[in-house]
Amino acid sequence: MRTPLVCAALLLASSLLACDKPVPENIKAAPDPSAQSAQVAMSGNQMIVTIPTPSAAPPSTPAAGGKEVVWTAPATWTQLPNASQMRKATLKIPHAAGDTEDGELSVIAASGGVDANVQRWAGQFGGATPTSETRTPNGLKVTVVSMKGKFSGGMPGAGPNGPKDHWMLMGAIVDLGEEQWFFKATGPEKTLTAAKKDFDAFVGSLKTK
Repeated sequence: MRTPLVCAALLLASSLLACDKPVPENIKAAPDPSAQSAQVAMSGNQMIVTIPTPSAAPPSTPAAGGKEVVWTAPATWTQLPNASQMRKATLKIPHAAGDTEDGELSVIAASGGVDANVQRWAGQFGGATPTSETRTPNGLKVTVVSMKGKFSGGMPGAGPNGPKDHWMLMGAIVDLGEEQWFFKATGPEKTLTAAKKDFDAFVGSLKTK
């Protein structure tokens, strides 16, 4: 004879197992790999019902981002902390004899096009007329820019505060379509003139990964 306690256990097990019934074909339900049946057991006069805890969902895969530009820096250039979160990197260019300030190269990824940003840089040099050329290191389209004059700085974190007399800019803009990478070196004219060979090698090392 079944005792009332055993009957109650059987009824509870039946109701729990009913949740595991197949979904009718006309109702498409997403499979749940973590789903498991409840377990019912008796220990003496005590009924024990065990409901498994669903396993944690696997971590989502991050969405693929845009291309990253990488480079090889000259041995004499030093990595510095970034002055703002906008920067990808900051490199110090050691000053030449006769100069008291080092040069600095900042790396920023943004948008807005090449020409507009070249004109913005020229505005920081009092409207200086920039010289530019196009290079194709490692298949990239790179606009290389240079200008001289009185440097009045740029956005916070984008360069030293000015005005600075007899300064120079050497820049490289990698055009990736919707995004551009801006490599902007500024510093005393003697220092950047002395660093031109290293800067050209730096530009030649640019590539995407």
